[in-house]
Amino acid sequence: METKLEWVGERARQEPNCCFTSIYHHVYELEHLRRCYKEMEGGKAPGVDGVGKADYGEDLEENLRDLSQRLARMGYRPKPVKRVYIEKPGGGKRALGIPCFEDKLVQKALSRVLEQIYEADFVPSSYGYRPGRSAHEAIDELGRTIQRRRVSWVAEADIRSYFDRVNHEWLLKFLGHRVGDPRVLRLIVRFLKAGVMEDGLVRASEEGTPQGGVLSALLSNVYLHYALDLWVERKYRRQCRGEMYYFRYADDHLCCFQYHGEAQAYLEALEKRLGKFGLELAKEKTRLVSFGRYASERGPRGGGSSRTFDFLGFNFYCGRTRQGGFKVKRRTSRAKFRSKLKQYNQWLRQTRNFHPTAELVKRSKQMLQGHLNYYAITDNGARCEAFRKQVWRLLWKWLNRRSQRNSYSAEQFEQLLACHGWPSIQIRHRLCPFAR
Repeated sequence: METKLEWVGERARQEPNCCFTSIYHHVYELEHLRRCYKEMEGGKAPGVDGVGKADYGEDLEENLRDLSQRLARMGYRPKPVKRVYIEKPGGGKRALGIPCFEDKLVQKALSRVLEQIYEADFVPSSYGYRPGRSAHEAIDELGRTIQRRRVSWVAEADIRSYFDRVNHEWLLKFLGHRVGDPRVLRLIVRFLKAGVMEDGLVRASEEGTPQGGVLSALLSNVYLHYALDLWVERKYRRQCRGEMYYFRYADDHLCCFQYHGEAQAYLEALEKRLGKFGLELAKEKTRLVSFGRYASERGPRGGGSSRTFDFLGFNFYCGRTRQGGFKVKRRTSRAKFRSKLKQYNQWLRQTRNFHPTAELVKRSKQMLQGHLNYYAITDNGARCEAFRKQVWRLLWKWLNRRSQRNSYSAEQFEQLLACHGWPSIQIRHRLCPFAR
């Protein structure tokens, strides 16, 4: 099966204008579905049917055979996704959609086929939801670009409610450039029109791709590839007299410019370009920042002092090396820092009386370890240590509030954490802007 998919990817690379008219059979092959099942993670939240991976695997072979037959005869119908909300770092809530497990399985099988085609097309400046690419690669390359190139201005642009505004007609037109198999397109339409269940009521989906599914991430990349990436890389860049660099991770993107006029013109042209495809800029989050080596040296003249900007949860700022030279540095953004602590504090407050001490310490350790796995990068040790101290303080506070008789002293609490292997600050990702 892997050899067949690799052949699809190889042909996509060799023939950029090829439209694949017969790829649907790869989706419902039994061996392919079985492999996708093994790769899926267990323990995830179930969809509207309440079935998880373990439940589906009790009669796995029979379920996979039945699924393969339904897909082959186009009798498969996705169920509505379950709507949940999570808090956003800057305030407000983000809507997520949780598909049923079988829908996740089909989405993964379909995505593995489509990835072979579109990985040959996606531009190098796109990092989000792509195999072999990560957010740390994006921030590493961004820091290195600002460090070494003639960058004086950074244009931050945010698309308002992107995943809810994807136009289905435009999306199918974009897909039609490379996918000519009508059964694949029909299956994608069924996922797009499956609807959303919220408070027991199902609402039809006329636009958007519910954030949270594997297929949704790929389709959003395809949409922005044609609506934004190709326009920036192949058209707008050629109009620039100075240097220009573009970075995108999912719907978060920014551009680095040498000249102020070209950066300002880009934001104006971007608003018109996105409007053509039913998207809108969030003007309150879109701005132009004087940043970089030359902005730092220029000081307040001609555009104000050098400022900072946020990208993928990190705050970029202009720093200095030990020898006094310019260096791009990164630290955890204030919004992410405060949001994580707020969520942790609320969780402790609500659950401290329902779990034993060992379980609370274990879950707190897992949360802190997950935070450090992402944010413990070069130059961010101080902000990570500050987060670790705040978690320590909150856990000590709420454990002692459970009982005045059995409260912990600072020394006793340190011993308790040491017995559970409390994480220390170690740099997980060494991102040096001077490295080759």
